[in-house]
Amino acid sequence: MSEAAIEDARTAPVLVWEQLKGLKGDDLKAWRVGEVDNLRSPQERNIDLPIPFGWFAMCYSDELAVGEVKTLRYFERELVVWRGEDGQPRILDAYCPHLGAHLGYGGKVTGNMIECPFHSWRMEGDGSVQEIPYSKSIPPKMKKPACERSYPAAEVNGFVWCWYHPDNVEPLYELQTFEEVGHPDWTDYEKHEWIVYGPMQTIAENGADAAHFLYIHGVAGNPNYDITFDGHRRTAEVHAKMGTPRGMVDGTIAYGVDGSGQPWTRFTGICETLLISGVTPISRDVTHIRFAFTQLKSDREGENGGVAKAIIKDICKQLDQDKVVWDRQKYVDAPPLCAGDGPINDFRDFFRQFYPGAEYDKYREQAKKRTISR
Repeated sequence: MSEAAIEDARTAPVLVWEQLKGLKGDDLKAWRVGEVDNLRSPQERNIDLPIPFGWFAMCYSDELAVGEVKTLRYFERELVVWRGEDGQPRILDAYCPHLGAHLGYGGKVTGNMIECPFHSWRMEGDGSVQEIPYSKSIPPKMKKPACERSYPAAEVNGFVWCWYHPDNVEPLYELQTFEEVGHPDWTDYEKHEWIVYGPMQTIAENGADAAHFLYIHGVAGNPNYDITFDGHRRTAEVHAKMGTPRGMVDGTIAYGVDGSGQPWTRFTGICETLLISGVTPISRDVTHIRFAFTQLKSDREGENGGVAKAIIKDICKQLDQDKVVWDRQKYVDAPPLCAGDGPINDFRDFFRQFYPGAEYDKYREQAKKRTISR
């Protein structure tokens, strides 16, 4: 056999290339949210981590009209979210406290209340029953919040957010807002989504893992960055060479996360781009990721339009590359880290403050401001 006839089975420099080869258009979108081959149990992969508390994205604002009821499953719970006539979103556990009907299937909005499809009991957003159309009285315990759980809701940055804490603790911090969202000089959101078969912690840990950028994403060189941990907020500024149709360009990426589920990233130097992410736990080992991009209209609609579109495509491609690993990754409790890996242990200490329980109290106490440079 000649040398020319020998096929080299080794993959391209980006090591997950073979897993993504040929995925385009609708096939790629279906892969992003589809089931995973060779999926193993959370116990086998050691990813049976707690569900963290925090603010989490439920849906986009434009996906919930006045009078609309949506059924969701997050936090290993059935939820119902609706928008009252006053325009405010409300969130409850989905089962009616009367006889257990699912409020999301046939339930409707009456005023600002949700009406059960079974017996037309009407409930406020706090779960208290206000009206029973066939009865002159309301059982006393139903006048108080009667549903198993109600959830604080907020609407900022074009998302409907839910505060989740397994012990029903009230919100411990406020959502951050971004003036670019909805500004007339900035575009409407370009939206993308993924279902990842892994826990939130291993996904978020990616930002502290310096060495993977070369081997998973094929970046031109290892980036330089400063990461600051400050209470419930983690921020960083990354300086890196970025490949564009105009060649290599010096770019700056500023990103941060409030709590465990509200990440954002701002790209400057090539085309002004803001990415708001919604990262929401469906269960302990399955996570829903939404990417919402807005860009300066002068960039997106001007001569930089091709570059602007390419930036979003490349960012989504990097998430695709990460997903190949995340979907099958095993959690290593005490990894044998080496020089160049990045502040992974520091990140883990930061993230553990969002786990409920006394065993994590020390991480909440030590969530003080500190900066790590690389």
